Amino acid sequence: MVAASLAGAAHAQLTVGQTAGISGAVASSVGEATKGARLYFDIVNAAGGVNGQKITLVSLDDKFDPKLAVANAKTLIDQGVIALFLNRGTPHTQAVMPLLSEYKVPLVGPSTGAMVLHKPVHPWLFNVRATYQREAERSIEHLSLIGIERIALVQVDDSFGEDAAAGALSGLAKVNKTAVAHEKYDRAKPDFAPLIPRLLARQPQAIVFIGSGTAVVQGMKAVRAAGSTAQLVTLSNNASAGFIKDLGDIAYGVIVSQVFPYERSIAKPIIKEASEAAQKAGVELTPTVVEGFVSAKVLVEGLKRAGPKPTRESLRKALEGMSHYDVGGIELGYSPTDHTGLEYVDLSIIDHSGKFRR
Repeated sequence: MVAASLAGAAHAQLTVGQTAGISGAVASSVGEATKGARLYFDIVNAAGGVNGQKITLVSLDDKFDPKLAVANAKTLIDQGVIALFLNRGTPHTQAVMPLLSEYKVPLVGPSTGAMVLHKPVHPWLFNVRATYQREAERSIEHLSLIGIERIALVQVDDSFGEDAAAGALSGLAKVNKTAVAHEKYDRAKPDFAPLIPRLLARQPQAIVFIGSGTAVVQGMKAVRAAGSTAQLVTLSNNASAGFIKDLGDIAYGVIVSQVFPYERSIAKPIIKEASEAAQKAGVELTPTVVEGFVSAKVLVEGLKRAGPKPTRESLRKALEGMSHYDVGGIELGYSPTDHTGLEYVDLSIIDHSGKFRR
């Protein structure tokens, strides 16, 4: 483990810290994203590392609890990580953000698309994925294009839910529609029993679920158990094989937005690279594995540009200088006034075989 005294100095090894819900409601997607990141770090380390320094990823379980995420982040910072990386959750990231400024440590690739992480620009936070608002808006656009008129929203009652719902409501306004129902559920103790009758009484043709992991699975199963055949939709934070497995026999036909190119589209160099790495390691390539892989590639590029003896500050400056970085068929751009990263958004549907199709 890197000592705290190395926090601003050169690192004999490049230690990167992750706090995420390794157990709990989002465990399956966190596991897949982390696998994707480790696939890329393994490629880099096998080739000699970054300027001769191997990358070590230290992952701590915050059980999807914002308070524990802060405690873990502080532990990792004190241990001297050069960057925090690939954490999960909007309230969790918001809770960690003050530490980034206080200790001047970058956070790269938070696995959340909350607008609050994009505007105003946080000097130490670098997004990789597109925003939830754009995902939700794109989902509504698609539903409208295929002739669906009666659209309902179900959101988790937290900052993530409010943020993504704002995108959905914006999308509805653009197509001159309003939600036929808009329900909220508690993040810590989701209870769909009182919510589903109110929701289905409005006879929605489609229901957009804004939430994470097991809670969204519970909600969708409750909709189907009540006899509704409404089109079910959710966002890319649920784009994991674990999510499909948890849905079981109701998975077919569920629409899931995506923020990276199709994981079977090897015409994209980044997907070809990730696919080859995944096959070699015996890992199933899912959208969430791709997210981890791409996020790791962005971090490594920043480390390469940060000089032979990278520090937290030189890494931040290097990332801000990546104005036109080709990740592999998709372009990422940062500047001192823009830490958004990618803006790619697409839609997928779960097919009969339990795979995402586009």
